[in-house]
Amino acid sequence: MDTLKGFKRTCYCGDVTLDMTDVSVCGWTAKVRDKGGIVFIDLRDRSGLVQLVFDDKTEKSVFEKAKTVRGEDVLAVSGKVRARESVNADMKTGGLEIVAEELRILSKAQTPPFEIVADSKTNEELRLKYRYLDLRREPLQRNLIMRHNIARVAREYFYENGFLEIETPMMMKSTPEGARDYLVPSRIHNGKFYALPQSPQMYKQLLMISGFDRYIQLARCFRDEDLRADRQPEFTQIDLEMSFVDVDDILECLEGFVKRLYKEILDVDIKTPLPRLTYDEAMARYGSDKPDTRFGMEIQNISDVVKDTDFAVFKSALENGGSVRAVVAENAATVLTRKEIDKLVEYSKGIGAKGLAYIRWVEDAPNCSFAKFLKDGELDAILNAVGAKKGDVVLICADKDKVTLPTLGAVRLKVGKQLEIIPDGWNFLWITEFPFFEFDDEHGEWVAMHHPFTMPLDEHIALLDTDKEKVRAKCYDLVLNGVELLSGSMRINDPALQQHMFEMLGMSDEEIAAKFGFLVDAYKYAAPPHGGAGIGLDRLAMLMCGSDSLRDVIAFPKVQNASELMSEAPSAVSEEQLAELGIKVVEKED
Repeated sequence: MDTLKGFKRTCYCGDVTLDMTDVSVCGWTAKVRDKGGIVFIDLRDRSGLVQLVFDDKTEKSVFEKAKTVRGEDVLAVSGKVRARESVNADMKTGGLEIVAEELRILSKAQTPPFEIVADSKTNEELRLKYRYLDLRREPLQRNLIMRHNIARVAREYFYENGFLEIETPMMMKSTPEGARDYLVPSRIHNGKFYALPQSPQMYKQLLMISGFDRYIQLARCFRDEDLRADRQPEFTQIDLEMSFVDVDDILECLEGFVKRLYKEILDVDIKTPLPRLTYDEAMARYGSDKPDTRFGMEIQNISDVVKDTDFAVFKSALENGGSVRAVVAENAATVLTRKEIDKLVEYSKGIGAKGLAYIRWVEDAPNCSFAKFLKDGELDAILNAVGAKKGDVVLICADKDKVTLPTLGAVRLKVGKQLEIIPDGWNFLWITEFPFFEFDDEHGEWVAMHHPFTMPLDEHIALLDTDKEKVRAKCYDLVLNGVELLSGSMRINDPALQQHMFEMLGMSDEEIAAKFGFLVDAYKYAAPPHGGAGIGLDRLAMLMCGSDSLRDVIAFPKVQNASELMSEAPSAVSEEQLAELGIKVVEKED
């Protein structure tokens, strides 16, 4: 093999321009076209491709070496830039080529297990097994470069706005945060464990107590939970906390970051201030606390319109304190056939509803699934109330609000995709004032919806013990096109209120001391008003790259069962290692 001794790369492959004369480039062989008396090689690095030419004017030894090059060989090439006779408009450097004068083959490659091309048809499992090869593909390289740039802009923006980047521990005390902890056994403290952080929540609050009034960190977080397309067991969040602020100050700062980020990375102007909806408004209109607002089809409450009908489903829902709600799919009657509506009915049952009623208006007279229970004029009243017209489909759900709203929210999204009425765009939205508690039907009690440091609305503190259903939290989520990007809240800074919150969670003084003693003690020395947020860097990158999976923006991701196919982690360890930690592995019963 050749070496790089005495060779100096002058530019990246994709950065070569016609105004350059002599260049030296390095990279991987993307394609070889041997035409006999002339050899063309496309050389690839992270910046793109450039065409190399070896012909009858090339020194014979160099030409013969070029004829031995195969796909994915690593090359170093020097030569002169000239315009191409046949321009390739699909390549950044498609108007030029390098006439090679020197060729060094730095490393020879075996035949890869799949073709390394942008639009790979190879199944993902094989590509993840050879992830280092998959990462050579242009789409993934582009994604990771964009992710890098998102992180760069984040740091620059928050630095410019007075934030200090401070690292917090990766091995910490196990505390309840909603998901299972990943535990790390201690060799020195036998039988005791560190936990990998689900978030730096308590540490960043301690930094506020310490006087570092603006903190930022690109924090690695870990949660042992079931995976899906937009979830990984380890992830990165742009984590921040601010002192001497309230909700509006934090949201304004974060909106500035969003505006800066989209302009610099995508050259998209995001109009600020961003729209806001309370949780109650979002649920009533969209049936979701992370609604996609790029299309309409909002939920409508028709309880008053149908309260006198004889349809038992409606009557029963209303008598039990529920509601009757509807969505109108405009011009959908030809797409939402009876068969398709039956599928939607089954879909709604799968997410907790008893079913869907419908009105499908194809002919002059609408086809109504509950028409035989209606008196004269009642169907017209419903159609008028929801604004339905010929060609539309009305989908109706009747039950408790906690069933009707999320059901129609999910149906709305499913139908919107089916009708292809969701436009491209960047619809950011703040969701604020989430419920502080939710009712646990299984145990018959109210339980907290957020971590125990979340501040209730000032005017709702008095309701904590008297009317839990009405209490709303000083918290906020940033939603983009139906995806939650960010979650945050104002934190409790009153020790007495914090103690009361722990007690409301059913924690004894001993439990409080064991789990949060250090934080409780810190609060005794005065904490400023503070709040913060965690922005999902992976999800943000996924959306900005136009991808459907977090795996496309993470260098070495895990799969559905939390394993990494390339390195085969997790793996067994030796008995000696386990003995050193005082751990014995036992068979887990199914």
